[in-house]
Amino acid sequence: MAELRVDERLSLPLGEIELRTSRSSGPGGQHANVTASRVEAVFDVEASARLTDPQRARLLERLGPVVTAVAQDARSQSRNRDLALERLAAKIAAGLRTRRRRRPTKPSRASRQRRLEQKRQTGEKKRRRRRPPLE
Repeated sequence: MAELRVDERLSLPLGEIELRTSRSSGPGGQHANVTASRVEAVFDVEASARLTDPQRARLLERLGPVVTAVAQDARSQSRNRDLALERLAAKIAAGLRTRRRRRPTKPSRASRQRRLEQKRQTGEKKRRRRRPPLE
């Protein structure tokens, strides 16, 4: 059975992805009026047997229970099908991506000294702009 490769660790069977076709909107003349070239790829997160529980929870939180991707760029249905599946895979991969935790760091001694020196120079510049005191 064919599969949709999401990332290096996850691939989804195409049986879990519903492909819907309809007529494309926009220009295209007579061809667009008679062919169902628009493709919508629909993935049900809750019904998927391939996802692990943490993956399912992350997708439900970030993308919701149903993930969809639409393509109507090309004239042919097969090209739009490929585009819709690519976009669906990209959406799912983005939803599964975890951010690396930030490790807190302290400013270095040199950077603190540079900052204080810059503050002193700025203060001195502003002091030189002042009107001299009246005596």
